[in-house]
Amino acid sequence: MTVPTFVFVHGAGSNSFTWAPMQRELALRGHRSLAVDLPGHGFGATFPVAYQAPQDLAALAAAPSAMAGIGHADNVAHVLDVVRRVREHGPVILVGHSRGGLTLTGVANAAPELLDRLVYISAWCCAADTPAGYQASAENASSALNGVGGLLAANPTKLGALSCYRRNFWLVFGLSMIPLCSGSLPYAMVANCLR
Repeated sequence: MTVPTFVFVHGAGSNSFTWAPMQRELALRGHRSLAVDLPGHGFGATFPVAYQAPQDLAALAAAPSAMAGIGHADNVAHVLDVVRRVREHGPVILVGHSRGGLTLTGVANAAPELLDRLVYISAWCCAADTPAGYQASAENASSALNGVGGLLAANPTKLGALSCYRRNFWLVFGLSMIPLCSGSLPYAMVANCLR
């Protein structure tokens, strides 16, 4: 029997390091895994000089974003390349959290033959509509995301990204990104995929 490889996709405002506790537990149980950094995240992330100590908030609010021009199609293409390479070694279980779910759906639509399972963990799973459509639906009328405009630190069209400042912490998302939280996930959440 060929052992599957778990390929993990993080959400917006995160990186592959989010999956470290999960990968450690899977490894201790004899499973292979690989956490992907989406374009502009993790080791591919850059920070403007104004972000460094001492911070210059005015300059930071006006600094063009390194995330400008990076969108959903770039994320899908990147993960698709990774999945193709991993697939050469056996079955692939693609796991996504938060906004990473959009990337999962894009990869699955582009090349379903490369995937054995999809796992959405508190993730966007837009099967019948776009993210904007879901956000505008009655189900999401009370969503905290509807008020995110009050957190804007600068004009998104000038920066090429949505830049928010909250309690000494900057959040920067490409204009195609939707800001959602991510965090550590217990092993039990993917245990059913091992059967």
